[in-house]
Amino acid sequence: MTAHAHAAHLDAAHLETSTGLDNRKLAIWTFIGSECMFFATLISNYLVNKGRSLVGPYPHEAWTSPTGQHFEPIFEIPLVTLGTALLLFSSLFVVLALSGAQRGNRKALLGWLAATLACGLFFVGMQVYEFTHFVHRGLGFTTNLFGSSFYTLTGFHGTHVTIGVIWLATLWVDALRGRLPPHRALNLEMAALYWHFVDVVWIIIFPVVYLIK
Repeated sequence: MTAHAHAAHLDAAHLETSTGLDNRKLAIWTFIGSECMFFATLISNYLVNKGRSLVGPYPHEAWTSPTGQHFEPIFEIPLVTLGTALLLFSSLFVVLALSGAQRGNRKALLGWLAATLACGLFFVGMQVYEFTHFVHRGLGFTTNLFGSSFYTLTGFHGTHVTIGVIWLATLWVDALRGRLPPHRALNLEMAALYWHFVDVVWIIIFPVVYLIK
């Protein structure tokens, strides 16, 4: 038995649970389940407060302030659509990276994982720009109900994406140093499950927040 095969056998022997799943995979699924309830609460809060703001700026309507200053609708849909597309493509890229890890193809692992990171970094950068731009246009966290609900919902999602980027970046470094052989591909699989989760949540947030008026 090779060293890698022996290590894989020891991992399976110590980590398999009565469910037949590795306990780490069971833990990440449990965590994702709790996060689903968390985001369901935030999305519900946004929907309840939707259209109840007494003052602007508003997401889809032009607004004139009491001082006579005119504001256009605050959302920039094309930019967010691009960020959304890249985030969705990143789910495919992380699957290809995982396939490379499982097959021992280090070049594919590093390349596709780097592509995933690039997409994630663009999304985070887009959100930082968006938040900064909104503040400059008069939408702060306490400006109105829309601002409070919007920053809370998208801010928490952006934080989750940032955590995912950091997690995947550490795995990329491990792969670069040869510390992510096939028998340890589960480390990337758990990160990929988390990454798919943040993507699915954004699929719900994007139309609810940006497209539905």
